[in-house]
Amino acid sequence: MLYHLLLPMADTLPGANVFRYISFRTAWGVITALTITYWMYPGFIRWMKQQKMNQIIREDGPESHRLGKVGTPTMGGVPLIFGVAVAGLLWGRLDVPQVWILLCSMVGYAAIGFVDDWKKVMEQSSDGLAGRWKIVGQLTVGAVAVGYALWADVIDPVLSIPFLKDTAIHFDQLWVGAPDLSILYVGFCLFMLVAISNGVNLTDGLDGLAIGPVMTSAATYGVIAYVAGNARFAEYLEITYVAGSGELTILAMALVGAGLGFLWYNAYPASIFMGDVGSLSLGGTLGIFAILTKHEILLALVGGIFVLEAASVVIQVVSFKTRGKRVFLMAPIHHHYEKRGWSEPKIIVRFWIISIVLALVALSTLKLR
Repeated sequence: MLYHLLLPMADTLPGANVFRYISFRTAWGVITALTITYWMYPGFIRWMKQQKMNQIIREDGPESHRLGKVGTPTMGGVPLIFGVAVAGLLWGRLDVPQVWILLCSMVGYAAIGFVDDWKKVMEQSSDGLAGRWKIVGQLTVGAVAVGYALWADVIDPVLSIPFLKDTAIHFDQLWVGAPDLSILYVGFCLFMLVAISNGVNLTDGLDGLAIGPVMTSAATYGVIAYVAGNARFAEYLEITYVAGSGELTILAMALVGAGLGFLWYNAYPASIFMGDVGSLSLGGTLGIFAILTKHEILLALVGGIFVLEAASVVIQVVSFKTRGKRVFLMAPIHHHYEKRGWSEPKIIVRFWIISIVLALVALSTLKLR
């Protein structure tokens, strides 16, 4: 918004020319999102406590959670998402389709999570929205986002392969004379969006555990968006140039700023939990970042913590149903380490460290091709 209002006045308004630069607008996007969330949370937490909108602790969870986390308000993702959206609208270019695709998708996934959280609180049950309806909602939001991006020619139905130079899967021309199989690309994207959205949701089980890797992943895709949106950098690194994706840098880093504001109150011991309105939305947003920057497969590495958490649940369920035995003491895997006696802060920090290492390895793929 400010770009469109102030840049045309660059000849008459001193300093207005700085709005031309993504780096300047990104820095202020971070500050804006951080300020909004940090300012909103105290009042939001008080109001949620007054309304008794508290997190419903699952009965089969660790005993320490049932004793220590009862009474902590939920839906903390609301101010976080609001901060990102306001920062994006203020500092982003509103004539770039990617900005609207990402913002609308983020709000769409947040709406699904909000319904889930609301049902849990109103019914005083940890069940919430039925799993099948949650997945239907995730698929619907994802299909609209990916479908519109393809229709608007923002992205191509192509999957780049990390670490390999000039290697990609072109679904619209797999081989000479092959039919257009772009629908397979859409299917892959939808699978990825559901997986990462639920992966972040599963990771959100300890104070600050999910938001750390979310910020690391968002910062990673902020870097990728910047270089992918710069023709010179993209050519040098031999990655796909995506016109307009540089504007996603502002949103990615705004997510980092809003995440810091949330973490101030979510750090152990947490004053508020993000709830599904936060975790489902943040996971879906990371997936949209991956799609719009044409680094979809890389998300499995960037968000490796979320993949690990989701995989631990799948492994546990499959093992118990087929062998009658559990692989982990409890799933997701962070509960396994709790059962082994690790303190909550130790688990959180170590998972953050792994997330940072994975992000650095992922960024190295931009050059190792």
